[in-house]
Amino acid sequence: MDRSAGIGVAVVGLGFGAEFVPIYRDHPHVGNLVACDADGALLSEVATAARPDRATTRLDDVLEDPAIDAVHLVTGIPSHAELTVRALEAGKHVACTVPMALTLAELDAVVDACERTGRRYMMMETAVYGREFFLARSMMERGAFGTVVHARGTHFQDMTGWPAYWHGLPPMAYATHAISPILALLDTEASRVQALGSGRLRADQRGRYENPFPLETALVELAGRDVVVDLTRSLVSTARGYTESFSVYGDRRSFEWPQLEGELPVVFSMGEPELDRGRPVEAERPEPPDRLDLLPEPLHRYTRALVHDSEDHLSVVQGGGHGGSHPHLVHEFVSSIVEERAPYVDHRRAAAWTAVGIVAHESAMAGGSPLTVPSYLGARA
Repeated sequence: MDRSAGIGVAVVGLGFGAEFVPIYRDHPHVGNLVACDADGALLSEVATAARPDRATTRLDDVLEDPAIDAVHLVTGIPSHAELTVRALEAGKHVACTVPMALTLAELDAVVDACERTGRRYMMMETAVYGREFFLARSMMERGAFGTVVHARGTHFQDMTGWPAYWHGLPPMAYATHAISPILALLDTEASRVQALGSGRLRADQRGRYENPFPLETALVELAGRDVVVDLTRSLVSTARGYTESFSVYGDRRSFEWPQLEGELPVVFSMGEPELDRGRPVEAERPEPPDRLDLLPEPLHRYTRALVHDSEDHLSVVQGGGHGGSHPHLVHEFVSSIVEERAPYVDHRRAAAWTAVGIVAHESAMAGGSPLTVPSYLGARA
């Protein structure tokens, strides 16, 4: 493959970020690939396995390199907003793992930097590029749900032993995987949220965030929709296996995430009345599609196989596959640059999706007071 005419991309942060290096390497529109991590040993390991064109331990090397058009940030959550703004102001297009930021002020700073610099931004939200989402989206596009009446987003994941910045993190600060697919399917943003915290963190579980809750749950009202979303996020102290899920309920059909990871989702279909009371409901478990038709051929193999070799890597053990989303994310980001258009999860959509969790935590800390979610998409009536 001739890579001489492609764009230059740097992947910054090679823990989970190592998953993406080979995908960029094999993308037909990427001609120059740099891997970057401050951990020299990890950098050497990934460079040997994934064969980028260059490797560096210094972010400044990436930001000062005119051959690099775009940066994919896969760094710790507290650094997302700061590093995104730095990269945008250095003239780079930016992809960043979720969440976009931790505060509304940080969201506004990223939005301002995007619009001031004219560079493209994409939040790499796996939940809207996985095979389960593609199935639900196809149902929505052909009107299979009928009128949507309810939706539920749930993300249980025990973060014990993860890096220190996770300790005491407000659960709703990392809620985009649960709320984003619902907002995407219903093509809207949140207007108001009311949340409560549940349980109490022990003293040794609390970190820098002054958050007392291991779990938070919220009711989310949507702009222009007669739908309320039930949103729950847990980070520790909850004996439930990993699930990163969404379900959508309509008056004709419903899509429900499986109870256990690895199972197929359930589609319920409502029949016509047969008796005096109630209507029959049938259930089926369809196989969600990979949608290889949306990808260039060299990326097809990445929808199923995990790229990272280490089976004990945290992102592999708990959700590293992300529904085959990784090549779709890379392709959308690269294509947005090559085609000179905004990516689907651009700066404003990313801010709208991230703001839900930020405001939900504020509501929980205020004892469940209903709070308005800032509008970033202009979806308000």
